[in-house]
Amino acid sequence: MSTQTDINYKTATHYAPSDWHTSNYILATNSERQRDSSHQIRQEGRQLRNVTDNKTWWGTHDNTTRLDNRIDDIEQWRQILEKTLKDTDEEIERLQDEKDNAERALEAKALPLDVAIECLTLRDGRKSIDVVDDDPDAELHKEVEVIEGAKKALQQKVSESFEQLCLLQEARQQLAADLRDKFEAKGIDTYCRDLTIDSPDICFQPDPTRTPKGSTTPQTWEDYSRYNRDRAVAEMKASQRLREAVKATIAQTNNDLDAQRQALDYAFRKRIHDMERAKDEDEWQKKNTEEEIADMEKDIRDLEAAIKAKDNPLKLAMTRLENRTYRPNVELCRDNAQYGLVNEVQEIQNSIKELKAKLQEAHNARDANEKQLYRINQDLETKKNSLDLDKKSMQVRQALTTGPVTQTTQNLATFKTDRELYSARQKLVA
Repeated sequence: MSTQTDINYKTATHYAPSDWHTSNYILATNSERQRDSSHQIRQEGRQLRNVTDNKTWWGTHDNTTRLDNRIDDIEQWRQILEKTLKDTDEEIERLQDEKDNAERALEAKALPLDVAIECLTLRDGRKSIDVVDDDPDAELHKEVEVIEGAKKALQQKVSESFEQLCLLQEARQQLAADLRDKFEAKGIDTYCRDLTIDSPDICFQPDPTRTPKGSTTPQTWEDYSRYNRDRAVAEMKASQRLREAVKATIAQTNNDLDAQRQALDYAFRKRIHDMERAKDEDEWQKKNTEEEIADMEKDIRDLEAAIKAKDNPLKLAMTRLENRTYRPNVELCRDNAQYGLVNEVQEIQNSIKELKAKLQEAHNARDANEKQLYRINQDLETKKNSLDLDKKSMQVRQALTTGPVTQTTQNLATFKTDRELYSARQKLVA
């Protein structure tokens, strides 16, 4: 009786055999479905892994190839620019030689001019009936006119040669600057090409896909180098034509005499006066620009100090905000102090942004002044060089006022020098 009571007390849910078979079937089916799904996911994961690995590998390979192609393009233009630069240097040297030849030919006209003037002066001493306009007098005046035309033509060619040299130098400087950029760009691209996934100096970069300021298109890049080359080639062709013209002018004036000394002296004096005024203006601008740069440097340091001075107040406000987050329970309320601290942080951060923006403007202004100072210095050096050349030319032309140096005067000077040396030896012996 007791046993029957215990069996009736332990009740449990009973199922039919069909329920038992259904449960087993559902469990097996779900397990098989889950395994199929898991298998499909594993296969898709493997496929995706292979696809992404292939994409990554080919992407790296393609970009390495693109870098190789870019390096080839840079190298091709580098060779073109180097050859053009070499040709430009050679043309500058040849034009400089022709300019020197023209200057020497110009100087060579001094003696014929002095001879012509002396002859005219001597013939002015004629008196009475002998003061006639005869053929020798007409030929002398004609010679003076020929000298004037020859000297003007030569001086014009010298000026044109000087201007052409300046243009060639400008083209050369542009070529050299472009060539330096090509060397630097090639080095950077070569370094990037040689980088691999195992290189020790690769790392994540902030915003690497940004477009840098001042970026250009490949067409602009190629057009810039082509313009530099074409400009240098055009200047070289113009220089070649000028050299031929200088040679022709020198050949035509080899038998001419020198004239227009006073007119040329006036032109040189006027030019020297203008160059001195321009040089003084450049020196004044240089002085003011240097003072402005010095003032800007001081303001930049003050701005940097002001930015640095914002660190501790910002730290204080942030620390207060952080510490107040630990207030317990309902005490963690957004009271006026909380709003004030948040506003203080924002105001300090905005102040730092404004100061940094102004600092950048100051840097830009200083850089602009430094660039302008560089241009002023370049212009000042150019004017000093031109001024020195003009003064040297004037010093050379001063020899025209000392009178003609004839063979007789040279013999007398040589005889006097020999006699003085002989007297000095005799004194030493005594």
